[in-house]
Amino acid sequence: MAEKTSCIIIGAGPKLGAALAKRFAIAGHDVAVASRNPDKLNTLIEDIKSRGGSIKSYNCDGINEAEVINLFDTVEAEMSPCQVAIYNASARARKPISETSVEEISYSWQVLCLGGFLLGREAAKRMQRRSNGSILFTGATASMKGYPHSATFAIGKFGLRGLAESMARELHPMGIHVAHFNIDGGIGQDEQGDSLLRPESIAETYYQVHMQHRSAWSHNVEVRPWAEKF
Repeated sequence: MAEKTSCIIIGAGPKLGAALAKRFAIAGHDVAVASRNPDKLNTLIEDIKSRGGSIKSYNCDGINEAEVINLFDTVEAEMSPCQVAIYNASARARKPISETSVEEISYSWQVLCLGGFLLGREAAKRMQRRSNGSILFTGATASMKGYPHSATFAIGKFGLRGLAESMARELHPMGIHVAHFNIDGGIGQDEQGDSLLRPESIAETYYQVHMQHRSAWSHNVEVRPWAEKF
């Protein structure tokens, strides 16, 4: 029997984060979902457990270095070695540049980019010991294009993409797969059925990228619905 491994997710919201937790739990991973308010994850926890999945929630501020280190240490002590780490947290302030404050820029950058660095660093430390694992970052259209009234989002997402690319070039030769996902479109369900990105379909893409053989690893992965303009 294969050794049990864990999937750590920071940013487990009700759409993509929840779908990622369900997909990796279905695949047999111990899933650890982290939030500053873990009580909001109770419904997700109950749902996955009712399906026979292994999941725990943890109190963790993804931009607090000590808390992220403790999260990885605790998950590996209580559950199993981390094989998959996913950074899915997000924050933004939709404002004209002339009205955007330093505090708003700083906070968005911390949530979108600094937190990704902390998760990536702690995952890499542990995965290097085993020479395997996947570190997956959730990007957005703003990772590639800066839009009006979206400076806070563009700065953080551009930075996260740069982080992912640098990590990939460093860690791929060590057996650690690093991938960045450009979620190019709105997420949800709609009357047309599939003109928005379905969370479970995005999650399936993440899982399949994790399962790729290293002879054909993807790094920059774009997902968009058929109706999205690009």
